[in-house]
Amino acid sequence: MRTYTIAELAREFDITARAIRFYEDQGLLKPSREGVGGRNRVYTARDRTHLKLTLRGKRLGLTLSEIKSIVDMYESPKDTAAQINRFLGVLAHQREVLEQQREDIEVTLAEIAAHEEECRSLLAGAARQPQPQDDAA
Repeated sequence: MRTYTIAELAREFDITARAIRFYEDQGLLKPSREGVGGRNRVYTARDRTHLKLTLRGKRLGLTLSEIKSIVDMYESPKDTAAQINRFLGVLAHQREVLEQQREDIEVTLAEIAAHEEECRSLLAGAARQPQPQDDAA
């Protein structure tokens, strides 16, 4: 079975080895250890898939605990329908969060546009006002 080093996974997914170790500390990855004193981490295809799911979850804006619960669901294939329904629930919640963020961003952008317009208007008004003459003569 194909195995991977931490450097290979870091390169493949364009992340740091430190990030991979962090995900391991969070229980998302469980590499075996080899070498003197077990210093070398050895990742399986399953670990690679867990890392891929973790990074996908991060892109979706999920928390690490949400990602871990989703990854853990795939460890026990007892009731696939329940797992899928749970995942759909997580996705629906994340959609609501992102939609609210989008709405908040649009409101903020409208406020910025209004302030920009006000500033431009003030500058245009100031440019039309007569400038005081220099009485240096």
